[in-house]
Amino acid sequence: MLKTVIITGGSKGIGRAIVERFARSGYHVVSGARTIGENFGSDIAERITQVEIDVKNPKDHQKLIAVAKSVGGQLTAYINNAGFSEWRTIAEIDKPFLSDILETNLMGYFWGCKAAAAALKDTGSIINISSLAAKRGTPNNSAYVASKFGVAGLTQSLAKELGPSGIRVNAVCPVLIPTPGLIDALSHSSSPAKVAPTEFLDDFAKHQTALGRLPTAEEVANLVYFLVSDEASGITGQSINVDCGVLPN
Repeated sequence: MLKTVIITGGSKGIGRAIVERFARSGYHVVSGARTIGENFGSDIAERITQVEIDVKNPKDHQKLIAVAKSVGGQLTAYINNAGFSEWRTIAEIDKPFLSDILETNLMGYFWGCKAAAAALKDTGSIINISSLAAKRGTPNNSAYVASKFGVAGLTQSLAKELGPSGIRVNAVCPVLIPTPGLIDALSHSSSPAKVAPTEFLDDFAKHQTALGRLPTAEEVANLVYFLVSDEASGITGQSINVDCGVLPN
């Protein structure tokens, strides 16, 4: 039977790597994002449906469910990935910025989980792409950190709530992944990079990781794929790091 997964924020960065991982493994992927991404490779393009959405709008999550149903097959997983990071001091945080980051990074995940809970069958999975920021605070990052701590709580609570229905809920917590979005965020003067993102990431990899390197988007995608698979059938309620040993636990 054809299996289908939904991924938000699938047009670029980590989300795009997740889309490609599932499509190459034979899944049909419904990718939702604010903009349609660049064309995927000819070997997987026919298995990917891109939909314009805004995760802050609950109805757009329902639109993704409807598209997945129109494709046919079994909806296997809903992967909440769409989000953004931006460093700001507490003095720089205003109501529009705080509302945007919480509505995107946290409330958008709530709406995705709500839509998924109603649509998934037994043994379905919800995966929330979180961050190492869900486990520790860092300077000038309170808004983003708060949103990701919220994702950790959402994941744990829904694992208990949806477990009796056979739905597993897990989170994946990458450390800094050098995507275009992160490079842009690190270019802000309030970020730890102090407008020198490449140098900062090189130094971070050298001094903060156990492996001397940062993880890739593809490594995040591999973990997501495993958590959706039957091999992970006993795993739920977890927030699992992909950090090359930055925060062993």
